[in-house]
Amino acid sequence: MQPPPGSVAAAQHGAALRVLLVEDNRVNQLVARRLLEKLGCRIDVADNGREAVDAFSRNRYDVVFMDVQMPIMDGFEATALIRRDEATGQRVPIIAMTAHAMKGDRERCLDAGMDDYIAKPVSLAALGKTLAGLQNRRGTEPAVPAPTNPERPAVVPRSA
Repeated sequence: MQPPPGSVAAAQHGAALRVLLVEDNRVNQLVARRLLEKLGCRIDVADNGREAVDAFSRNRYDVVFMDVQMPIMDGFEATALIRRDEATGQRVPIIAMTAHAMKGDRERCLDAGMDDYIAKPVSLAALGKTLAGLQNRRGTEPAVPAPTNPERPAVVPRSA
């Protein structure tokens, strides 16, 4: 029996994880997109929380990486709207991506309905670990390959 399209189990069977990346900074978008592509993900990008809510209502995603501070609508408000409108059943993980790494920031993100938190600048190792952790919590083996050298930061070519 085949798993439903867009599910973490589908990713385990060779389908790429579908990711919504919500980030207002173009450089951060480029870096995160490249890293997620290296991990085999398919990525849609939203420039702010309002675009994220709209994209989420039109598409199915396996995971959302959500910047916290953005214009128009921040990540906290967007998460609240996504959680309110989520269909009953499987909850899509929302991972906060923020430069805020102060004590209490992680708890604030979790209290707002996000499932995890990673600090910027993001790395290939951090994204891979986060995705693998999500899949392990759901009882599947990681579909995302571990970075070959997690200690070495990813480099985005300047020509891109």
